[in-house]
Amino acid sequence: MNKKWLLTLEIVLLLCIPLLNGQDAKRAFELRGKSEKFWGLVDRNTKLETIGGGFGFTEGPMWDPGGFLYVSDETINKIYKLFPDGRKEEVISLGDPDGNTFDRQNRLIDCASVLRAIIEVTPDGKYRVLADRYQGRKFNSPNDVVIGPEGAIYFTDPTLDLVAGEKQEIPFQGVYRLDPSGEVRLLTKDLSQPNGLAFSPDGKRFYVDDSAQRNIRVYDFVEGNLRNGRIFGEEPGGKAEGVPDGIKVDAEGNLFVTGPGGIWIWDPQGHHLGTIVMPEQPANLTWGDKDYRTLYITATTSVYRVPMKVQGFVPYLAMN
Repeated sequence: MNKKWLLTLEIVLLLCIPLLNGQDAKRAFELRGKSEKFWGLVDRNTKLETIGGGFGFTEGPMWDPGGFLYVSDETINKIYKLFPDGRKEEVISLGDPDGNTFDRQNRLIDCASVLRAIIEVTPDGKYRVLADRYQGRKFNSPNDVVIGPEGAIYFTDPTLDLVAGEKQEIPFQGVYRLDPSGEVRLLTKDLSQPNGLAFSPDGKRFYVDDSAQRNIRVYDFVEGNLRNGRIFGEEPGGKAEGVPDGIKVDAEGNLFVTGPGGIWIWDPQGHHLGTIVMPEQPANLTWGDKDYRTLYITATTSVYRVPMKVQGFVPYLAMN
């Protein structure tokens, strides 16, 4: 086994250790502020609420204005609607669904790892492939997705969920842009295992984390291109504590990044303000409720929510 595959296996284990350990991996919810700015974003007395449990491995939360979440379950291989009372409704059965977003037409876009594709999940519980290749070669395993300020789809393509026994056809792990015409363009191949991604509210910065290197990178975003890539922040941790994964941004430009132990909060200048320690290791998060002032968090077998003082930045709504 070569070094690249050993590294990939290690990261997958880091992401899945909480699942393998079950209840032993649970921690106590805690707010750990490193800066007074942290307390301007979350109330000291806020409570964490569990809204869903009994999943295999939760990912890709997406709030629907109808009053529910879309949630991917990578182990059970389904996307669900999850309602605030904990009720679930199956949307589609799909091999290893991952990150989700809405586009500017309010279509549900999913990273379908087993299909090695970016797909649209249709209202009738079926799907349509939007893209599954770059220059004639199959993607690795699309992981997370976001809508850009001009309406294009941006996604990461690590090898973290590459189907066992299938060949990696693209010799790198890239970040791509998919435009409305279906053209796929490589933006960068500089990351070892690109994962979560997000835009700043003004559309001038693009963030992407690297699960292998345990850091977050930022790029200047200029007319659909990435420039001047540099390290924004580091999220070190032990082997059982998780790695940088999903990213969301609030209306003030602060970053909320899943990482070792919970949700790491960063200001736009790259200062770590504090951490929301979660009972289970989180993989992703989204803004929700009518005012988009609640963080919904997919964490291993459960889905949680925590109220915030700040409003979230929701890219597809910013364009409408």
